[in-house]
Amino acid sequence: MSLKLAELQIAIPKTFDAGKVADQIQQQSAINQSNAQAASERQLEKNRETVTKNEAMETSSHEEERERAEQERQKREKKEREVTETKHPFKGNFVDFSG
Repeated sequence: MSLKLAELQIAIPKTFDAGKVADQIQQQSAINQSNAQAASERQLEKNRETVTKNEAMETSSHEEERERAEQERQKREKKEREVTETKHPFKGNFVDFSG
C-alpha cells in the first residue's frame, strides 16, 4: 500500500488527533471511576452515620422507657407506703391513764 505525499499530509495530523481523543477518553473514564468511588465512599459514610444515629436514638428511647418505668415504680411504692403509714383517726392519739 503506497501513500502519496498529499495523503500523508492529511493522515499524519489525523493520527495525532485520534491519539489525543483516545487519551481524553481514557482520562475521562479514570475521572468517572474516581468520581464513582468518591460517591460510593460518601454514601457509605452517610449510611454509617445513619446507623449510628438510629442506634443512639433506640438506646436513648430504651433508657427513657426504663427511667419512666422506674419513676412509676417509685410512685407506686410511695403510695403503698403512704397507705400503710396513714394514721388511724383515733388510735394512738389519746392515752388513757385512768385505768
